[in-house]
Amino acid sequence: MTNTLHRYGDANSFHDDYVVFAMCARGRNDQDALPKLRKFLELALPFKPVNLGDASHGGALRPSKNMNPLSHWKRDYAPDLQAVVNGLDQLTTVAAVFDNRPAAEDFVKAIKAADLGLSINISTSIDGAEQCCHAAGIARHSVGYSLGFEGKREKLPSSQVLALSTMCGHGMVSHSLAQKMLDWVKEGRRTPEQAATYLTRFCSCGVFNPARAARLLSTTNTNTNGE
Repeated sequence: MTNTLHRYGDANSFHDDYVVFAMCARGRNDQDALPKLRKFLELALPFKPVNLGDASHGGALRPSKNMNPLSHWKRDYAPDLQAVVNGLDQLTTVAAVFDNRPAAEDFVKAIKAADLGLSINISTSIDGAEQCCHAAGIARHSVGYSLGFEGKREKLPSSQVLALSTMCGHGMVSHSLAQKMLDWVKEGRRTPEQAATYLTRFCSCGVFNPARAARLLSTTNTNTNGE
């Protein structure tokens, strides 16, 4: 089970969204697990992840306490992946997010070779996850399905808003912020890439995918009835 299970969209919408987690179990394999978790993050760097996550401190793009009205016009939009690696100082869940399957497959192969002794979870479409396992020569252990939304779906936000906001499984990216970013991109006030970084900073565990977000933000057709 993972907080990324409820990312909104059909299977095809996750062709650029692969989240690979590592975690340990208290009292089972947590002894000396901190360097193993750090090694997991380090192994991801050569495969160019679009985000790294430390559930205790955040991702490669984080909010800043030193803000003023001019900050938005000169803000650094580059994710700091190394800061996530360097900042890991306690046992937690860590994750690497990729925007293409070859990179995710190669990373899973590297994890298998490293034999870290940690639990590994892949969050994407079922086919995408199985392809990653197949590339690494391992069998899928289990699978989790999200059954989606039931009930009065007409009260839901648009499908574009849901696809953006549900990329933060802890609900830290609000529907209203996602809609605001969609509006700003339509009005030409921000590029899709800039708006994606704004959303990414609010994800407290670092599993938000800015590449998928930029793609979704660049699609201007929205539907207001939640479909």
